[in-house]
Amino acid sequence: MKRRTGYIAIIAALLISCQHKETSELGRTAYLEEITIKQLQDGYRDKRFTVEQVVGDYLKRIELLDKNGPCLNAIISVNPDAIKIARELDEELAQGKIRGPLHGIPVILKDNIDTRDSIPTTAGATVLKNSYVGRDSWIAVKLREAGAVIIAKANLSEWANFRASRSSSGWSGVGGQTQNPYELDRNPCGSSSGSGVAVSANLCAFAIGTETDGSIMCPSNNNGIVGLKPTVGLISRSGIIPISFTLDTPGPMCRSVSDVAYSLGAMVGPDPNDPKTLNPNARFYDDYTQFLRLDGLMGRRIGFITDASGFHHKVDSLMRKAISDLRRFGAEVFEVSLPIPQEVNNAEFEVLLYEFKDGLNRYFANLGEKAEVKSLEELIAFNKNDTIELRHFDQLLLELAQGKGDLNSPEYKKALETMQKGIRQNGIDKVMDENKLDLLIIPTGSPAWKTDLILGDNYIGGNTSYAAMAGYPSITVPMGNIDGLPVGISFIGRAWSETVLIEAAYSYEQGTKHRIKPKFKGMK
Repeated sequence: MKRRTGYIAIIAALLISCQHKETSELGRTAYLEEITIKQLQDGYRDKRFTVEQVVGDYLKRIELLDKNGPCLNAIISVNPDAIKIARELDEELAQGKIRGPLHGIPVILKDNIDTRDSIPTTAGATVLKNSYVGRDSWIAVKLREAGAVIIAKANLSEWANFRASRSSSGWSGVGGQTQNPYELDRNPCGSSSGSGVAVSANLCAFAIGTETDGSIMCPSNNNGIVGLKPTVGLISRSGIIPISFTLDTPGPMCRSVSDVAYSLGAMVGPDPNDPKTLNPNARFYDDYTQFLRLDGLMGRRIGFITDASGFHHKVDSLMRKAISDLRRFGAEVFEVSLPIPQEVNNAEFEVLLYEFKDGLNRYFANLGEKAEVKSLEELIAFNKNDTIELRHFDQLLLELAQGKGDLNSPEYKKALETMQKGIRQNGIDKVMDENKLDLLIIPTGSPAWKTDLILGDNYIGGNTSYAAMAGYPSITVPMGNIDGLPVGISFIGRAWSETVLIEAAYSYEQGTKHRIKPKFKGMK
């Protein structure tokens, strides 16, 4: 008995030692918690830390929090060249060279964004788990030119959540299920799930997500961060696995509005390979930090979309407090009605089906001979024979898309016109014109629901479709929490009005300070 007791004591001591080691190692990275891009830049300038140190410590946090500890499962792959790139950037700093506004800033990309690094671009799908494209997307090129370090690719809802009749946001065949850092059994939302979790848990300085309808806004809401869905065309989609040419856009996901402003200018601009960026009405700025104004709400006329409330009484309570705060900061807030007709919602779905088939087939064609499958039709067949892909969910949306014709179809053209006219001219534009509004507000969504791989997502409210269907910009900012689960408020503007949204969101954020760090509740 003594020997057994002694053995147990030794094992217990080793476990405690391991926990102390993890706690100690995590403690050494605590300076990164809630750090801003500007604070990182100041630290490099003042030689308080190096790029190599910062990159190494973020990678350590990924190891301790994502792969171990709470096992957030936000990261699909880590860039093996990250430390090498960091050292090169340190050498440049020592020589007085600064590449751009993001020099030495670690970023994580959603894993549907092409990079030339020694990591695949998978969309979370097993068919692409070994797809090394060998080229950078537009956004990866721009980030590197600005000096950012791409340290990892983030997990996501597979195919950006356009696959199944029901699904669990944050689940992919390659990455498994991403967990919410506030309560691990709750859902991070999607499809930019890993990007949202990585930012919230301080695994990077900022991340890039992509949105078609809700894929930046909803995970930003559930993970208590700031997410910007830009006007479609502000940032190029070249080299991003598509759903919809009309609605897709990448965007920054950050812990603060200031970080959105610091990162955004490095990514915008016209790209000959993306016609949406060549819009003559486009407004690009190299520096959006000039719009970080504490008085950014003063004199603003804001419309509160009442149709978007009523799905949760505690969310409604937070929204009423937010409206009171907006008025306190100098804004005029008016109640407006902006229902989305069912025919507009139906039209959006048709547009997505047609454009997904067209876009995905084009993406597969660009992969060339090394592609595992060459078309959407072959992808559907691959999934039927795979042991992982249909384990939890079907592929109904893939099959429905495959049944559609090409983009010359009269049905497609009618759906596109119905969606855009219904949500723009007869919707957002009309309401804003009639009420002389600068922007609109809505609650972004509900608190995070419990993750369920059997029944799928349990949304009880979400308001991402207004800006998404219009192709207009929106930004979500934390507006409080419900029993420790964050909830956001969304600011929506006209096309190319990111500057107005940044001013308003920054003023609200700085006046309320609702961002709270996650505590990984439920960690064993």
